[in-house]
Amino acid sequence: MKKTTFLIVGKHAVLEALKNPYRKIERIFVTEDAQKKINRENQSLNLFKSLNVFYKSKRELDNLCGKDETSHQGLIAEVEHLEEISLKDFIFRNKKQNINLIALEEVTDPRNIGSIIRSAVAFNIDGLIVKERSFPSKSKLLYKSASGGVEHIKIFKVSNISSTLKFLKSKDFWISAFDTTSSKDFTKNNWKGKNVLLFGSEGYGIKAKTLENSDFVFRVRINNNIESLNIANTVSVVCHHIFQSIK
Repeated sequence: MKKTTFLIVGKHAVLEALKNPYRKIERIFVTEDAQKKINRENQSLNLFKSLNVFYKSKRELDNLCGKDETSHQGLIAEVEHLEEISLKDFIFRNKKQNINLIALEEVTDPRNIGSIIRSAVAFNIDGLIVKERSFPSKSKLLYKSASGGVEHIKIFKVSNISSTLKFLKSKDFWISAFDTTSSKDFTKNNWKGKNVLLFGSEGYGIKAKTLENSDFVFRVRINNNIESLNIANTVSVVCHHIFQSIK
């Protein structure tokens, strides 16, 4: 049975998809100017070989983007979802000493999720855990904000965050929640080993029931001029520190 397809837009998102041997590309929509520029910048790769390429005007690509108002930069791809691996299979197969996962509870904004994915890839996070029902898996904004990062990280879609955390605790993972009400500085922690970094929605934070599964609750220290950071910025700060501390 043929899988359903969806559109991703933007230069970096599409080019990383083209370079990913595990990503099935159904069709490419591109302006002639964009293709010439891409070919000049990637002369050794021949990225459009054996693909169904359709030349379109900028306005036609604007129409394909619809109401998302996403900047396509002259390039859109129709793709299939990547094959998924279950979180349990990943844990059983992975023998690394240091494993860091991000878990998102009720974070639904595609721009924020895309930015989180981009930071996670940049700082060697091993995977992202999301609630399947609320994850915008076909969002053009998510792929554009991730800037190609979706091609380089495992995304585990689960039915329940709390039960997933309980499973990970049974597999020797430390659960570290991040909440502005905490007084504990995350930079003082030893981040070697197996960790889950838990973040909640900007509006409601982490649910009390979910916090019960946490071993630690940390905060990112900032000055008094700003009440809090955007969740994507918070994740980036945390991931950068852990990347530096265990490399």
